[in-house]
Amino acid sequence: MPEVGIVGYGIYLPIYRIKISEIARVWGRKLEGGMEEKTVAGPDEDTATMAVEAARNALKRAGINPKDIGAVYVGSESPPYAVKPTATIVAEAIEATPETMAADYEFACKAGTAALQACIGLVSSGHAKYAMAIGSDSAQCRPGDALEFTAAAGAACYIVGASSNEWLAVVEGFYSYTTDTPDFWRREGRPYPQHGGRFTGKPAYFKHVIAAAQGLMRKLNLTPQDFDFVVFHQPNFKFPLQAADELGFPPEKVQPGMVVQHIGNTYSASSLIGLAAVLDQAKAEQRILLVSYGSGAGSDAFSIRTTENLESKKSLAPSVDYYIKRKVLIDYGTYSKLKYLG
Repeated sequence: MPEVGIVGYGIYLPIYRIKISEIARVWGRKLEGGMEEKTVAGPDEDTATMAVEAARNALKRAGINPKDIGAVYVGSESPPYAVKPTATIVAEAIEATPETMAADYEFACKAGTAALQACIGLVSSGHAKYAMAIGSDSAQCRPGDALEFTAAAGAACYIVGASSNEWLAVVEGFYSYTTDTPDFWRREGRPYPQHGGRFTGKPAYFKHVIAAAQGLMRKLNLTPQDFDFVVFHQPNFKFPLQAADELGFPPEKVQPGMVVQHIGNTYSASSLIGLAAVLDQAKAEQRILLVSYGSGAGSDAFSIRTTENLESKKSLAPSVDYYIKRKVLIDYGTYSKLKYLG
């Protein structure tokens, strides 16, 4: 695969937070281990508006003309419209239209990395000068369900390009692992998803995340020792740490990208926000393993190596830490109005 690089990245998180202890208090439930707070979309926010904000932040770091973006792909499982693309809204808002490809992607929590793979393919084949991949979700959950302890809102955007002079990081390769494992689903017309209980862990998340990571390392002839950081999809606080341990990564390589305890599970944006948190801290010539996970089920693994351009671009857009610290705490009553009555 011809080398392709990330030329810009950006995220967005809503300002509203609810403490996990507040949800537990209302329902008389035990706390989700390691979880502190989660993001809540505001009354004027949805996956489209968050995707636009993340895209604008990515453009600030990239410093490119949005008219040069040949594709805008948005991955989500909670789009504002059942029939109408979110990608066209984003492309129009950032002034990338009309000469651009646009489409929505869906694969549970890995829709954003699926979009990223498509963008890499378009750029590496010469069909687009730049391509934009976004993961954005305002995660759905039934009141009182276990998902309510983690289902959150946020977006992340990555712009890839072919010119090595602009790269903040090089995509060295990717690998996917996919099976039909029904651990999570939502029927047409149903407002809330269901989950398969015992299928969520070993047969679903761990099987796919570990297989994808191992497959990528075999493909590129790399080992855990060759990576400075590792980022996994973060459905909760425990799963990423356990996956790292099973793959032979020490906790200190996982912690820089662990944001779930502060913001919850942002679904399609989850692993991509974790990657942004690492890029905010990384130095030149450091290698990152990124592994997403989407229920249903599949994982995408990427090897990403930073360049000397990264340091000068970090401060051009708000950091992940900025968005984590920018918050307004709300009680369960306010949360219910925003989440279920909006």
